[in-house]
Amino acid sequence: MTRALLLGLILALGPAAVPAALPPVGADGPVPTLAPMIKKVSPAVVNIATRGTVRERGPQNPLLDDPFFRRFFDVPEAGPREHPFQSAGSGVIFDAKNGYILTNAHVIENASEITVTLQDGRDLKAEIVGKDVPSDVAVLKVKSEGLTQITLGDSARTEVGDFVVAIGNPFGLQHTVTSGIVSGLSRSGINPDGYEDFIQTDASINPGNSGGALVNLRGELIGINTAILSRTGGNMGIGFAIPVNMARSVMEQLVRYGAVRRGQLGVSMYSVTPEIAHSLGLASTAGALVSQVVDGSPAARAGIRTGDVITAVNGQAVKSNSELRNAIGLLRVGDKVDIGLVRDGKPLKLTAVIADTPF
Repeated sequence: MTRALLLGLILALGPAAVPAALPPVGADGPVPTLAPMIKKVSPAVVNIATRGTVRERGPQNPLLDDPFFRRFFDVPEAGPREHPFQSAGSGVIFDAKNGYILTNAHVIENASEITVTLQDGRDLKAEIVGKDVPSDVAVLKVKSEGLTQITLGDSARTEVGDFVVAIGNPFGLQHTVTSGIVSGLSRSGINPDGYEDFIQTDASINPGNSGGALVNLRGELIGINTAILSRTGGNMGIGFAIPVNMARSVMEQLVRYGAVRRGQLGVSMYSVTPEIAHSLGLASTAGALVSQVVDGSPAARAGIRTGDVITAVNGQAVKSNSELRNAIGLLRVGDKVDIGLVRDGKPLKLTAVIADTPF
């Protein structure tokens, strides 16, 4: 095929037939970069170093639990052993005026001394305002001179495929920046005893990133990097972050009360399986099936019954029992909550008041 014929064919097929390519960039031309956003956000991301002591019991022979055996062989009592530790993680300044820093609860676990290092190299002693292990959120406080705070985003608007950037201190390498996309939403099962609604990302997250920032391309905080799935201890492209909306709800209580005053609705529940949906005549498996209502609980006082399928909390759809547990667990004691449910195939709305336990 001659060059003239090839050119004529390309022109005939139109621009769509020409392979896509990056636009030409001159010596002084602009290039795509995240640098301006990173420069804006990075001063709000800090390194957190902790020191402390842990107590542990080493493995021992079961015979040593027998008092007669210990006396007969004159075996001394073996109490728990203590040893010092050092650890590192990351944090995010969310209130520069008051010196408040958001991080993970596991970053400061057993810490007796906490040092926060800012991007400009300053080391500040930090005190614990409060921590909530079930949600893995903690708040620290440092001196508030010359701090920069991050802009909080809205994680409810985050979608799979959004570009994100993780900023933290993996392996002690301060202010490391990695990029990726949101790989999944509402992930759970990482810590079955906790409150989980993780954002999954393929932005590289490694040990030391915990408590650091996951931001969108506007530089808004949408998550707190928390955990990874890995067979080696390093990044394998599956990282998890606590959505900022969940973290915000917890940190507000930690700042105000020093702890989370977590109430309960007073129901036992199951996720709706296809078999359950078919037997109840439901159009989908979305919702949480109420299997038991505790006498005297907020659910009982609101009129919720066994067999109801809860489908919404305060107007937000509930897809499973774990989503219902998260939604209720992040409410404050005394909050009124609108419950949308299906009973005998018909939609119904009730109002409950979250209460302390036991009921």
